[in-house]
Amino acid sequence: MEASRRSAVKPVIVLKPSKRVPLVEDTPGKASDALPLPLYLTNAVFFTLFFTVVYFLLSRWREKIRASIPLHAVTFPEIVAIFAFVASLIYLLGFFGIDFVQSLIIRPSGDVWSGEDYEEENEVLLHEEDARTVPCGQALDCSVPSLPHMARNVTAQRLFDEKPVRVATEEDARKVSCGQAVDCSLHSLPPRPPIVTSQKLFHEKTVIVTTEEDEEIIKSVVAGTLPSYSLESKLGDCKRAAAIRREALQRLTGRSLSGLPLDGFDYESILGQCCEMPVGYVQIPVGIAGPLLLNGREYSVPMATTEGCLVASTNRGCKAIHLSGGATSILLKDGMTRAPVVRFSTAKRAAELKFYLEDPENFDTLAVVFNRSSRFGRLQSIKCAIAGKNLYLRFTCSTGDAMGMNMVSKGVQNVLDFLQTDFPDMDVIGISGNFCSDKKPAAVNWIEGRGKSVVCEAIIEGDVVRKVLKTSVESLVELNMLKNLTGSAMAGALGGFNAHASNIVTAIYIATGQDPAQNVESSHCITMMEAVNDGKDLHISVTMPSIEVGTVGGGTQLASQSACLNLLGVKGASKDVAGANSRMLATIVTGAVLAGELSLMSALAAGQLVKSHMKYNRSSKDMSNLSS
Repeated sequence: MEASRRSAVKPVIVLKPSKRVPLVEDTPGKASDALPLPLYLTNAVFFTLFFTVVYFLLSRWREKIRASIPLHAVTFPEIVAIFAFVASLIYLLGFFGIDFVQSLIIRPSGDVWSGEDYEEENEVLLHEEDARTVPCGQALDCSVPSLPHMARNVTAQRLFDEKPVRVATEEDARKVSCGQAVDCSLHSLPPRPPIVTSQKLFHEKTVIVTTEEDEEIIKSVVAGTLPSYSLESKLGDCKRAAAIRREALQRLTGRSLSGLPLDGFDYESILGQCCEMPVGYVQIPVGIAGPLLLNGREYSVPMATTEGCLVASTNRGCKAIHLSGGATSILLKDGMTRAPVVRFSTAKRAAELKFYLEDPENFDTLAVVFNRSSRFGRLQSIKCAIAGKNLYLRFTCSTGDAMGMNMVSKGVQNVLDFLQTDFPDMDVIGISGNFCSDKKPAAVNWIEGRGKSVVCEAIIEGDVVRKVLKTSVESLVELNMLKNLTGSAMAGALGGFNAHASNIVTAIYIATGQDPAQNVESSHCITMMEAVNDGKDLHISVTMPSIEVGTVGGGTQLASQSACLNLLGVKGASKDVAGANSRMLATIVTGAVLAGELSLMSALAAGQLVKSHMKYNRSSKDMSNLSS
C-alpha cells in the first residue's frame, strides 16, 4: 500500500543539491592509490623522462636540419623517444595535477539520486531534516502537510542548466512508523538565507542559479585562495566559471555588472583562443551598408559600430557607386611581415649577416628553412636595416587565408635557429624589433606595404553627384585637395591622407572577427579625386597599402563574426585557391572605404555634416534609466 501511494503522487522537482549526502559506507578512493610508487617519486620519474626525451629529440632534429636529412626519416631510438615523450606528456597533463583528477573522480555525478539509491537517500535526508524526535502512536492522523519550499540562492542570470533530480515527497515521509499519540505532521523546515543579486538583463525574471558549492567557490576567489584564472580548468564548465568570476568581481569591487550580459554566449569557443577570464560580453550593433557593387558583384557589408550616421553614410556612398556602374578593386601585393632584431659585438659582423641575407644565392636555402613552419607560409623577401651593431631583418611571406602573424613568426624562428650555425655570436634580442611594424603607424608600412595592398577606384556620374550626394564635382575635388592632401600634410600625417578610412575599417574588422588594434596600419589610405569627362564626372580612388585581414583563426571562428564573413561569401579557407577569401575580404574593405570617403566628403562639401549628426547621432531617450 505504501508503494502504491508513492507511485500515485508525482514527485517534486527541484534543482540538484549542491552536496551529495554521503552514506556511512561511502569511501571513495584516490587516483594516486593506483600508482605503484609514491606520488612524488612517480612525478620525478616522468619529469625526468619528459625533459630528457625533449632534449634528445631537439638535438637529433637540429642535426638533421644541418645535414639536410628529412625529419620524417626516424631511427628506432627516435621512435622510442617519441613514444616516451607522448606518454610522459599525457602523464604531466594529468598530473598538473593528480589532485585535479582526484577531484573529478570524487566529485558526484550529475544524477545523484538515481535508480536504487533513490529510496535509501530519501530516508537519510528525512532522518537529518525531520524535526520529530518522538515516535508516533497508534490510531492517529499521520497526514503530512505540504513541504514548504526552501529558500534558494538566486540571481537575475541563469548561470548553467541543471538536470532536475527527485527529492523527498510527501508520501515518502509516511515511511516513518507511527507510535504514541502525538502530532505526526512534519514541522516546517527552516528556510536557508538566499543569495540575491539585483541584476536585470533583457527584462528577465529572477531565476535560480547558485548552489552552496558555487557560493564556496565564490568565497574562495574573493579571499584569494583560488585564482580567478583557474576557474575554467577547475570546474570544466566555462559558462559557470564566468558566472562565478563575475559574482566574485562584483563583491570585490562593490560595483554592479547588471548591464553586462552573461547569457547567450558560447564561452567554450573563446577558451584558449580569444579572451581570458571572461565575465560577460559587450553588445555592439551590426548594421548593413550596400549593396556595394564591386568588380561586378554585389556585397552587403556588415559594420559593427556605435557611431550614428556611419552606416547610413557608407550606405549612401554604396548607392552612388552602384548607380554609376560600380567600383573596381585591384590587389597589388599580399605578404605579412615580421622583423626580429639581432645584435653582434661589432657593426662589421652585423653587416656580414646583412650581406648574407640579401644575397640572392642564399635565398633558396633560407626559403626552405622558413617554409617548414607551415603549409601556406612561403617566404617572399628579406630586407635588412642596420643601426650600429644591431640588425633588423624584415621577413615577408604569404600566409594563405590567415592574417598570418603567428605563421610568419614561426618561420622567422626557424631561420634564426638556422643562422646560429654560421653566426654563433648572433644575439637574438627579440622576435619583433618594430621594423615590421605591427599596430603602430610606421612609414615602412606606408611605403613597403604589409598584409594586403589594394587600390580601388570608381567614376561617379555628375547627375549622381548632384542628386544623391547633394554637391558638385568641383566642390569635391577642391575639398579633397585642401583637406585630405594639403591639410594632412600640414598636420604631418603618416598614411592619413583621407577623411575617415579608419571608421569603416574598424567597423568591418569588429564585425568579421579581425584584430581591431591593426586598424592603425590597416587604415593607412590616400584618397584622390579629380574631374573627368570634361569636368562632368568624378574619378575617386583610395589606395591602402597595408590591410591586415584573415578569414581563418582568431575571432573569425566565433559564431557572430563567422556569420558576417558568410554574408560576404568569404567564410573560412578558400577551397579553390589558398588565400583567395582573405584577399577578397581586403578588396571589400577597400570598396567600403571608397563609399565612406565619397559620402563624408560630399556631406562636408554640402555643409550637411552637423545636420546629419544631429538627426542620426543623438538619442532622445534617457539612457541612464535604461541602464539602471
